Amino acid sequence: MTPNDTLIGAGFADPVFQSQGAFRALLAALSEPGLACDLGDAIVPPAGLEAATAVALLTLADYETPIWLPAALRDGPAGAWLRFHCGAALVDDPARAAFAVIDGAATEPRLAAFNAGDDQFPDRSTTVLIQCAGFEGGEAVTLEGPGIPGRRSIAPTGLRPGFWAEVEDNAAVYPLGVDLLLVHGAQVLGLPRSTQIVEAR
Repeated sequence: MTPNDTLIGAGFADPVFQSQGAFRALLAALSEPGLACDLGDAIVPPAGLEAATAVALLTLADYETPIWLPAALRDGPAGAWLRFHCGAALVDDPARAAFAVIDGAATEPRLAAFNAGDDQFPDRSTTVLIQCAGFEGGEAVTLEGPGIPGRRSIAPTGLRPGFWAEVEDNAAVYPLGVDLLLVHGAQVLGLPRSTQIVEAR
């Protein structure tokens, strides 16, 4: 452990093994939308990031992947932790981000503010990690699409009013659009751009 680890907080103890496990869990979350996957407690996250958010970014981000964070996180321990462990550039323009972290209850930025990709490179869109209060007890929505046998209902809490309408608008521009990862604690729930909201109440 270096002196910086004690100030900033450690990353993975076994980077190869732990990042491979987290990557498999993230793929599972995106391939089976609406099912929560556990990313484990491999690290103690910096203030402002859920454990699964920190693990996901440590797994996916590097110096070539710009990250957008709210200003309070970008300028605080979370931003310092990501710069140190990922070498990532932290950008202030949501449209430039490869990955972004938002508070699900915050009114801004809207999902439409992030990069939806383009006709030639739809895969270059932003992946948005949305930190929410939980995966049960909120407004129930029903999902369908690739990876979902029939339909699947979810009811996460801690999301702003109108959030599901934004998700519907995002799905409407498929194959463009952002991919979403709802995050709470050590768990992540995938909502790729191909997932449709078929019922909301």
